[in-house]
Amino acid sequence: MLCMRLGVLDVGSNTVHLLVVDAHSGARPLPAYSHKAELRLAELLDADGAISPEGVDQLAATVAEAVQVSEDQGVEDLLPFATSAVREAANAEHVLTRVADETGVKLDVLSGEDEARLTFLAARRWFGWSSGQLLLLDIGGGSLEIAYGQDEEPDAAVSLPLGAGRLTGAWLPGDPPGPDDVRVLRRHVRAEIARVAGEFNRFNPPDHVVATSKTFRQLARIGGAARSAEGPYVKRQLTRSSLEEWVPRLAAMPAAERAELPGVSEGRARQLLAGALVAEGALDLFRVREVDICPWALREGVILRRLDHLRRA
Repeated sequence: MLCMRLGVLDVGSNTVHLLVVDAHSGARPLPAYSHKAELRLAELLDADGAISPEGVDQLAATVAEAVQVSEDQGVEDLLPFATSAVREAANAEHVLTRVADETGVKLDVLSGEDEARLTFLAARRWFGWSSGQLLLLDIGGGSLEIAYGQDEEPDAAVSLPLGAGRLTGAWLPGDPPGPDDVRVLRRHVRAEIARVAGEFNRFNPPDHVVATSKTFRQLARIGGAARSAEGPYVKRQLTRSSLEEWVPRLAAMPAAERAELPGVSEGRARQLLAGALVAEGALDLFRVREVDICPWALREGVILRRLDHLRRA
């Protein structure tokens, strides 16, 4: 049986996350170690849309630290990738070159569609074929991914610039934000989602709707879902009615008050309202009453794809 220790280095819009797993051919990857650093790259952009020099310095240092941790943990194969914050930065090539020169790590920059497809693969493997036609929603720091299909490769996959961090920085300056700002952002979010909804609505209604990401997990938790300490196999759901109740309440809270809600971290509290507006808009426009929360997401999708390649080789 193929068995190896893999590391996935995810340079996202909010965090740089190293996930170490013990991977066995034909079995689920077993988490062995996790190392995170919050950079919030989406908030370290200058007026020209470039990652600031300080942000590049922090990123290079953080990647170097993650490489050292991966070596300490006995990682045989490191899979480094970056998502929207680096992909859309005006100085992306400079950032990638600087990281490669200083750390030896060549970040694989995923397209938005790649993100959607790999996350869909993870959700399909987690829930299995019995889910039938699967609709996936994923809210990251920089983008919203949507995918639909009945196989491991989705029939449709899109990425929209509706990440919780991106929207907070660009549209919600106040703490708490003003009602007019919230209303304008809500209108913007729904217009963006509506532009692609028709592409998905031409398919049959999904048999199962699932959501991944920290934002959805936090929204489910404040809506009454089980704590993460109860393990990944406990069923967790988020309903549209819960979002409709919580959006106005979150809009009225400063970030410090949101951070006191169950399951909400201080670092993500400010972004939670924007994420809730995206989640509510997606469920409403796709006519979904509830979603199941999937514990696997993009990182697991990258691991699963790598294992598939190794088996074929």
